[in-house]
Amino acid sequence: LPVPCRSAPGFIVNRILMPYLNEAMLAADEGIPLALIDRAATDFGMPMGPIELADTVGLDIAMHVGRILAAAWERPTPQGTGRLVEAGRLGRKSGHGYYEWRNGRPLRPATTGAPPSDLADRLILQYLNEAVACLRDGVVADADLLDAAMIFGTGFAPFRGGPLHYARARGVGAIVARLEELARSHGARFNPDPGWQALVTPR
Repeated sequence: LPVPCRSAPGFIVNRILMPYLNEAMLAADEGIPLALIDRAATDFGMPMGPIELADTVGLDIAMHVGRILAAAWERPTPQGTGRLVEAGRLGRKSGHGYYEWRNGRPLRPATTGAPPSDLADRLILQYLNEAVACLRDGVVADADLLDAAMIFGTGFAPFRGGPLHYARARGVGAIVARLEELARSHGARFNPDPGWQALVTPR
């Protein structure tokens, strides 16, 4: 599904996807088990967890794109990814990344317990916040086109109707308040984008 967009770093898909992937890799740096990070996303409805997705894309590619976008917006970058790339662990294509891969599938270590209570929001709200920033910057003409791009381009939980549809359904005020909480506990990368106010205005 081609979606017209303005020329900008990362265009639509990479720009919105990378903060989500970076947050997952930062969580891995914190020592949160990889399988729990992925489970937080798949429980939300993503077709694949972000750690598995990064391995599938290639950690060298994910690191390169992530660093370009992180530098553009002054955001932290995960350190563990760089160490894996330096060791030649590039993900699925090399047979080793965050996961070990066999026959095209990741071998997930057995993990007990549930993901940390704020982990799903850490991942998904990074995604939503960047989607709002993308719309505010005029990278894409309207929310419906952005939602379509992210459903068809990244598999964003289709039954949720796209990131901006989900944001409206959950409540813009509630999401902004949650982002402010996450900013206090995890840093300025969670500061709500100024574009959230525009989503309150009826289309």
